[in-house]
Amino acid sequence: MRHQLHVFLTAVMFYTRLPCPAWVDHSEELLNEATVYFPVIGWLVGGVAWAAYTAAGWLFGNTDVALLLSLIASVLLTGAFHEDGFADVCDGFGGGWTRERILEIMKDSRLGTYGAAGLGLLLALKLGALRGLPPALVGPALLLAHPLSRATALSCIFSHDYARANDTDGKAKPVAKKLGRAALATGLLLGALPLLAWAAWTGRPAVLCLVLVLAAVKWYLARYFQRWIGGYTGDCLGAIQQVAEVSVYLFLLAGRAWCFC
Repeated sequence: MRHQLHVFLTAVMFYTRLPCPAWVDHSEELLNEATVYFPVIGWLVGGVAWAAYTAAGWLFGNTDVALLLSLIASVLLTGAFHEDGFADVCDGFGGGWTRERILEIMKDSRLGTYGAAGLGLLLALKLGALRGLPPALVGPALLLAHPLSRATALSCIFSHDYARANDTDGKAKPVAKKLGRAALATGLLLGALPLLAWAAWTGRPAVLCLVLVLAAVKWYLARYFQRWIGGYTGDCLGAIQQVAEVSVYLFLLAGRAWCFC
């Protein structure tokens, strides 16, 4: 139990800005094991985002302000970890035409035009999709999107190769070691638990079709990355998480129109 607690806190230390006990030091071996808890970090981020939305809605009585503060809370909690990856992918694949150039651009810490435009549009789309949902559905949407999107990114580690295998400076290299089938199954189950619980609670199993949408998102993006750079990077995982997250919001928004959510 203490070992698993150590592994979980390693995930918290790597994927969030939350303080951890001093005895939780950096370990590449534990960081690789901690990948299985990536969707659980989504529970945490989704819960904080929901709490911020609820508190801001009660305090200010304005849905738009509440949604914006909820988004800010999630970004502060993760240090914009995945948003940064999405922006780097936009810059790299927008400005590079060879594998080497794409990887070089993504490694550059500076934000370019493609990254700024892509990130701005993505955040606007998140807010627009959440704003279109009934207020009572925003909390469940956050609790579904964050774990499921991280499970979607997790599956890419299992199915594809790390593109910077020879790069000793790759931040995601400890995370990118191949997952075993048991670890993958555990991670996917942890990511899907909120969806399964919500489908049972609401009595609307059609919402489980969301899994097919996320599978399609992962398949398309992973295939695109494979074609251009021969695999994925940490930035690519961040991009998959961000696109999967907003896909959940859009699915639920469409579901309201089609009466299956």
